[in-house]
Amino acid sequence: MGKLHVKNGTPVGNTHLCKSCTMGQCITGYRESDLLVICNNTSPNIVVPFTVYECSEYSDKHKPNWQQMEKLAIDIQPVRISSKTAGFSTSPMLHPASNTGVDEEEDEVARIR
Repeated sequence: MGKLHVKNGTPVGNTHLCKSCTMGQCITGYRESDLLVICNNTSPNIVVPFTVYECSEYSDKHKPNWQQMEKLAIDIQPVRISSKTAGFSTSPMLHPASNTGVDEEEDEVARIR
């Protein structure tokens, strides 16, 4: 018999979300059942008696904050390699190419366009 997946059912697993949160304090004993979790995000701090699956105030401690990202960032100044402007340039005046051996009527039509 295979596994049956129930949408929005009871989550399977026992990893505590508070272990990777910046505001969670986890104290582990020698036995698997010896685990004390304290949430420091509430006032007063509370002991969490169950495994947390989802938290609205979760803040991952493995993800850098804004000050750490600014400290690690490299300042890049724009450097112009070429004196020419990149992209499309405008030329002062376009001149039609001289066509030798073309009828005068075709030249006149080309000038009108």
